[in-house]
Amino acid sequence: MLLRKSMKSLSDEALMNKACGGNERALEEIYLRYGRSLLRYFYRMLWQDMNKAEDFLHDLFIKLLEKSGQFDPDKKFSTWMYSIAHNMCKNEYRKLTFRASAQNHFNGHDRVDESITSKMDHDAFQKALINMLKEEDEETRTIFILRHELEMPFAEIGEVVHCPEGTVKSRLFYLKKKLAAALEHYKVILEK
Repeated sequence: MLLRKSMKSLSDEALMNKACGGNERALEEIYLRYGRSLLRYFYRMLWQDMNKAEDFLHDLFIKLLEKSGQFDPDKKFSTWMYSIAHNMCKNEYRKLTFRASAQNHFNGHDRVDESITSKMDHDAFQKALINMLKEEDEETRTIFILRHELEMPFAEIGEVVHCPEGTVKSRLFYLKKKLAAALEHYKVILEK
């Protein structure tokens, strides 16, 4: 228990340095800190396939150790880790040549009936939102998920997707405007 408390008090960067040196407890602590949010990220980015999300989470932790030499301890660890996760998703999209067939696949499935009134419950809104996000490109989905589900600051999101903070804000603004117009009958305000 004392060892767990000592690991818990370390910064992410210090934990990563220990994990690279073979300290399994340090890697476990990183997993405890980020495992749940990373799993949620992969789940949303990889077509809500929980098995694939779990596989990617496992692979990410292997990559963290393999790429440990690329980690700059002067930068924020979580940003570096989410950059790797983002690149893993991009590679998966390329590998499956999913972009062209995704539109055809998702356009016919899991649609929310347009006649739904403003009294629909939260689940119906979530389903409609997920369907709309499926129609966006992967970078736009990533920006939305990192900001609204993981509450990541704009500057960090910019580092993850390799674009300026202003571009991140602009893309998010236009996406939220589009979502608000399409989902206005749910009377949900997309803030943040």
